[in-house]
Amino acid sequence: MRFKNKVALISAAANGIGRATATIMAREGATVIAVDNHQGRLDEAVPALRQAGSKTGGKTEGRLVDALDAGAVDRLVAEIERDHGRIDILVNAVGGSTVIDNPRATTEELSFADWQKLIAFNLDGTFLFTHAVIPVMKRRRSGKIVNLASIAGRGLSANSSSAYAAAKGGIIAFTRKLAHELGPDGINVNAIAPSITLTERIRPHWEQRSQGSQAEEIERTPLRRVAEAVDQANVICFLASADADFVTGLTIDVTGGV
Repeated sequence: MRFKNKVALISAAANGIGRATATIMAREGATVIAVDNHQGRLDEAVPALRQAGSKTGGKTEGRLVDALDAGAVDRLVAEIERDHGRIDILVNAVGGSTVIDNPRATTEELSFADWQKLIAFNLDGTFLFTHAVIPVMKRRRSGKIVNLASIAGRGLSANSSSAYAAAKGGIIAFTRKLAHELGPDGINVNAIAPSITLTERIRPHWEQRSQGSQAEEIERTPLRRVAEAVDQANVICFLASADADFVTGLTIDVTGGV
């Protein structure tokens, strides 16, 4: 019950890594504010998240918000503080490479529009939610912020574009800098850097790869499998819990050893 009486704001919480994280936190007693920009996904996810918390006092509220809309994010955070008095945890799960037609495009193949789309999708939402939540956490002099980077941000992904690598490298740098800024206020800031993870968004791309390509990916992973969303969520939940009270500014590679 690591999250009993904690209020956790999770973006992109209706599927993928965000939903897996929300499920664990609800199951361990959190009040989860599950944010997504798609009503259908929220309608499907929220009852399941409420069921996950039904035996532990965990609660879930679904909120339809565009993470790239600064005004909407600010209003949401103000409403959460008004209704709950606090935000203990922020998980910035918005991001990904599949918002452009060819996520594996070389720099030569990328259009400027695709570059801008990937940078905005992966950096802007993280900034906006973090910017809005900082004053709330500072007032209580405590909080946990967990961001989603990628091994692409380490330059370790052959399957991602330079735009995605630049964006996720930015998340790693943002995490480190923010940890130095907010440490004196009792706020921990960390990130994870996943390898390929079979979320709803990524699985179709994985299944389109040849058996040989899949086997090659598995072979180069010391643990000999591809990650599932829960593998990433488990590490996020560690970083968001009291178990990580003396951990800040760190990006943990969750890659099966790649």
